[in-house]
Amino acid sequence: MSLPTLAVDWPDLPLSVGVLTTTRQGGVSGAPYDDGVGGGGLNLGTHVGDGADIVARNRALLRQQLPSEPLWLTQVHGTGVIHADMSPTSTEADACITAQPEQVCAIMTADCMPVLLADSRAQVVGAAHAGWRGMASGVLQATVNAMRERGADQIVAWLGPGIGPNAFEVGQDVLQAFEPWATGHSAFKAIEARPGKFFADLPALAKVILASVGVSNVAGGQHCTLSDPARFYSFRRDRITGRMATMIWIKRAS
Repeated sequence: MSLPTLAVDWPDLPLSVGVLTTTRQGGVSGAPYDDGVGGGGLNLGTHVGDGADIVARNRALLRQQLPSEPLWLTQVHGTGVIHADMSPTSTEADACITAQPEQVCAIMTADCMPVLLADSRAQVVGAAHAGWRGMASGVLQATVNAMRERGADQIVAWLGPGIGPNAFEVGQDVLQAFEPWATGHSAFKAIEARPGKFFADLPALAKVILASVGVSNVAGGQHCTLSDPARFYSFRRDRITGRMATMIWIKRAS
């Protein structure tokens, strides 16, 4: 039986690239990691308080829909990029790239935005954990540069589910963190009733940053995790919650 997954609307995704993004549905986790309607949740995070055996069962369910076990990163809101097909000695990073067919790059999220990237010739693919800290520090540029070093030419991108522009309330510190991208300030909307507070548009910020490194073909970004409890985990909404995964790989030639 296939897990419930999110339809990835990515018109320019190369045919020989596979993608998959999970929801909170279809697993065996109990509350508060459940599916929100009394059934088992598909929590894939080992660091959120859910039982290790439960997470292992959820990952085994997911594995049935993938060509290989994903490379599970230890995400730290930084800019590190792991080359998955080079036998990494550490998994501490916030992005993953590969040129190896059937190697699955995975990013776990529960409000931060996953960003998938693919070379238009399907020679290299990548995935990045794009919360505001990582984006302000340069994780998207680092991922694009790493892909180009491996031979990527024209890169297309897809923005996965993250906290939406009408839900992500931030302070002046976040606005200042994006000062290097002055045009990105159009992605911040002042909240009149809360001086010094803004709504931040993560997809808009990602597009500005990706455009700065020559990636202008960007799809997705329409799914808000906080406002859709039936499908998505959200840390800001629930605090104690599970993690979803967004994955990409190169298909093996038949």
